Amino acid sequence: MTERIPALQALRAFEVAARYGSFTRAGEELALTQGAISHHIKTLEGLFDCALFERRGPKVVLTEAGRLLAQELKVGFKIIENACGLLRQDRQQLRLKAPSTLTVRWLLGQLALFKQCEEHAQVQLSSVWMDIDTVDFYSEPYDCAILLSDGHFGAGIASLKLFDEWLVPVCQPGYPADLAHCELLHPSPDRRDWRRWLQRTGAAAISLERGQLFDTLDQGISAAQQGLGVAVVDLLLASAELDAGRLVTPFAQAVATGEGYYLAWLQASPKARQVQQLGKFLVQQVPQLPAQGFDYLYD
Repeated sequence: MTERIPALQALRAFEVAARYGSFTRAGEELALTQGAISHHIKTLEGLFDCALFERRGPKVVLTEAGRLLAQELKVGFKIIENACGLLRQDRQQLRLKAPSTLTVRWLLGQLALFKQCEEHAQVQLSSVWMDIDTVDFYSEPYDCAILLSDGHFGAGIASLKLFDEWLVPVCQPGYPADLAHCELLHPSPDRRDWRRWLQRTGAAAISLERGQLFDTLDQGISAAQQGLGVAVVDLLLASAELDAGRLVTPFAQAVATGEGYYLAWLQASPKARQVQQLGKFLVQQVPQLPAQGFDYLYD
């Protein structure tokens, strides 16, 4: 190549500083002084003949040129990391990120079956609480993730839908489920699930300001089992309690939110084939929705 390529160490210093918005934190991660990070940035700015950061006192903010460079370097360093990682780790092991409630209520059992069927496959699962499910494959140490999403993950991300989210109200058997007066249990702090169900079913105006807020669907299901109110939950993830009679559905309407649980991964991942193998298995394990007892309404 006739054009000069900047030193990899300088590009790495810039990428880390851009990610943190701090020369100090970049130095801590790379075991360099703040002055060394600053020197690398100045070298790049001289080479490119443009400013990459705006200095605002102790803070630094990316310029438009800096933002474009950081965006591309983020992808480039992930590719390098993947290439090196193949030689450092078990090539059959998948690092999987998944929401905590899905993990407890469905995924753990399926991964155990997957291991029995595919004895050479290994899945290292990280169960993570996420109010809104997200993953950044360029900065997080995962090969794939299962996320509640509308399926639009952006360029470079492949995905496979496992199952749709269907919301139903549930409560303890015998609980007086009068929505105008009973306690509403919200499995998310923003109360979005009850709002979706009420709007789609055309139920009478109900105040969503009352009722207990929870961090997870699992907590909402547990509270409903204890007779503390009516929770709105994912039909498939509450199926064990419904089948056993520990919970009942006082209203027959099940509402599709337009979201579902997706297995997502980088299209360019060196482990794409293994991820697809896992996805194919998980799709086969998804239980069927009850054929009777519900009116299925699309949001």
